[in-house]
Amino acid sequence: MTHDDPLLLWAAQGMRPGVRTWSLGDADAVACPDLSRFDRLAVRGSVADVSELLRRVRPEVQGYRPVGDEEVVSAIPGLREPVGFGWMDIGTATGMRSPRARWLSDDAEVAAFLDAHHPHSYARPGASGVARWAGIRDAEGALLGVGADAWSAPGIGFLAGVATRADARGRGVATELCAFLTDELIAAHGRVALMVDHDNLAAIRTYEKLGYAMRRVAAATFHDRQECSGS
Repeated sequence: MTHDDPLLLWAAQGMRPGVRTWSLGDADAVACPDLSRFDRLAVRGSVADVSELLRRVRPEVQGYRPVGDEEVVSAIPGLREPVGFGWMDIGTATGMRSPRARWLSDDAEVAAFLDAHHPHSYARPGASGVARWAGIRDAEGALLGVGADAWSAPGIGFLAGVATRADARGRGVATELCAFLTDELIAAHGRVALMVDHDNLAAIRTYEKLGYAMRRVAAATFHDRQECSGS
């Protein structure tokens, strides 16, 4: 039920231990613990069927964050504080040269770079699901930018933790680094996705330049009372 929806395919994480799935009418849901720092419940389908499915599975997914297409999640009774953002994905290699980008081996160096230039990154060296880091260095060997292969799954790679040194922004570092990561993950998984805030216009332009397509999604939380009904 998940193979034709990149968001649900990502949430399924190859059906690793702890992942659960449900279907009802035209609605599907995939619950995955500890995925990109949250217990996530990816959903798709009509508002009525997703609402009824959530009402039924709610006792099994306490503390999970429903996420799905923005127009669906925002319309479901019983969910609160929907926060919209962009899910972007791509299914072909960028074809862009990335001569400076390399895989990195020093997690401590990456952690220090993130502390200085992207302290709120969800992806961190050594965190659950974060597999490896790539970077670009300046002529002296210092890092200009980093990005991670994090929470990738069979059939879909995932790009996260992209950060550029402040004095290197606007010089194509992020574009080259993301092209390298995208092409590496396309080769390994066949498709690549990422998440981006709607107000991060510079990042969105970078990803669109590489060929990523935007999908507007939203994450929410359950009300304290069980109210996820379609009526």
